[in-house]
Amino acid sequence: MSTDSAAPPVASQPGLLRQALNVPNILSLLRLAGVPVFLWLLLGPREDGWALALLVFSALTDWLDGKLARWLDQMSRLGQLLDPAADRLYIAATLVAFLVRGIIPWWVVAPLVLRELIVGVCILLLRRNGFAPPEVTYAGKAATFVLMYAFPFLLLTQGGSAVAGVARPIAYAFTAWGCVLYLWSGALYVIQTVSAIRGAERSGGM
Repeated sequence: MSTDSAAPPVASQPGLLRQALNVPNILSLLRLAGVPVFLWLLLGPREDGWALALLVFSALTDWLDGKLARWLDQMSRLGQLLDPAADRLYIAATLVAFLVRGIIPWWVVAPLVLRELIVGVCILLLRRNGFAPPEVTYAGKAATFVLMYAFPFLLLTQGGSAVAGVARPIAYAFTAWGCVLYLWSGALYVIQTVSAIRGAERSGGM
């Protein structure tokens, strides 16, 4: 867990506009712009085919922007904020839309929303104590990856077609594993937060 004082100086980072215009961050911005479109497709005209295509595009760019940032040496502070923000917004938007549509029940959505609220409180507590937000864990990235692949399969389960029958067990398996990983990664963030704050308190009391 790093503190803000340990972060690289602002001068060592390119300007905000220059960071926004690099290839990985453009992909992240496109993903963010797609969130309201995705919600409208699901809840307005109910164009599930186009919503599915947008969701697949989001999952692919989520994988690609990280790869490109490393390959092109375009890692940036802005990218470290945009990437998880886009992930969380897509997950939240999908959960809301699927709940409204009756695709998934409330007892699946409620623990995931609660996890997001708890992580948000952890980030506020860390900021208050002079720490940067917790680093994204492998469990967190794995959870996002699994959920982003569960959602398209859940869309395919709608209806009584042969495709829906094949997609159903795959969708349920991805959803179950994604939820478990997502909750576990939230627990890890809580552990990181408690450990950091306690360590700071012990250091301050010495």
